[in-house]
Amino acid sequence: MPKVSKDSATRGGDYGPVVDRHDEVEGYRIGFTAFKEDIDGTPLLKGLPDDRCQCPHWGYVITGSLMFRFPDRDEVYEAGDAFYTPSGHIPVSHQPGTEIVMFSPAEELNATEAVMMKNMQALQSA
Repeated sequence: MPKVSKDSATRGGDYGPVVDRHDEVEGYRIGFTAFKEDIDGTPLLKGLPDDRCQCPHWGYVITGSLMFRFPDRDEVYEAGDAFYTPSGHIPVSHQPGTEIVMFSPAEELNATEAVMMKNMQALQSA
């Protein structure tokens, strides 16, 4: 059975406020993410349908807490919580020091991240 750990993951990197380590296994990305700063993902999702992430995620909060905004509510997940975020969410807050592991359909996440990277570059150029 394939497996991935934070130490064995071969993709991702240190992006300043976020450290991401991940690999893909049978069409799913298994990712380990640590947040050094509070990040609102709202501006990074501009241009996606409804300006929201279209990729579902299953995850577990190792330390800290984070908040996702859905069309009808906000949800906070804290250390020890397992969670599911269907498409149509926005990651709006990440307590510094938060660490999570997430499982996401790789193809859908790659499409979302392409938009996020474009928006990040535009924000850095401005």
